[in-house]
Amino acid sequence: MGGGQPGSEEIVRSETIYAGKLLTLRRDQVRLESGREATREVVLHPGAVAVVPLLPNGRVVMVRQYRHAAGRALLEIPAGTLDQQGESAEDAVARELQEETGYRAAHLAPLVTFYTAPGFCTERISLFLATGLTRGEQTMMDDEAIMIEEIALADLPALIARGEIADAKTLTGLLLAQNHRSPVGA
Repeated sequence: MGGGQPGSEEIVRSETIYAGKLLTLRRDQVRLESGREATREVVLHPGAVAVVPLLPNGRVVMVRQYRHAAGRALLEIPAGTLDQQGESAEDAVARELQEETGYRAAHLAPLVTFYTAPGFCTERISLFLATGLTRGEQTMMDDEAIMIEEIALADLPALIARGEIADAKTLTGLLLAQNHRSPVGA
């Protein structure tokens, strides 16, 4: 039943409640290990990428943008949805970095891939570290209003404490980037 993992669940019935441009909401009736049935609501998401662009001087290139669901602007690492057919995570993160910040990276290193909210959502984010940055032109989408900020790694704890940095992908990325330094001359 359900792959033999502890607590696994077998889908008995599944129905799509809503199918939008980005997200789909599904209601699943599942059978638990005990034999009882339960209802699960699952948000289907195509996945995303995010990147910590680290400059040689130890500053991180970040974006400040209004987030409707949060009801305010947040300071974040650049990120985007895997929404282009056949595009690899590496290609998507390079594209998103350039679109949102104008920067291109000579080196992209994968850091981790993680679920954002596995209790109800299938979204997984592939997180990268970008070094060897070269500045160029932003090419934002029509519905984006993004300000670029270069933040010193040493200033990040205070921004987190004040709640200016408050999303999971950014907190995860910055934590992992603390252990990396840009190669000399990159």
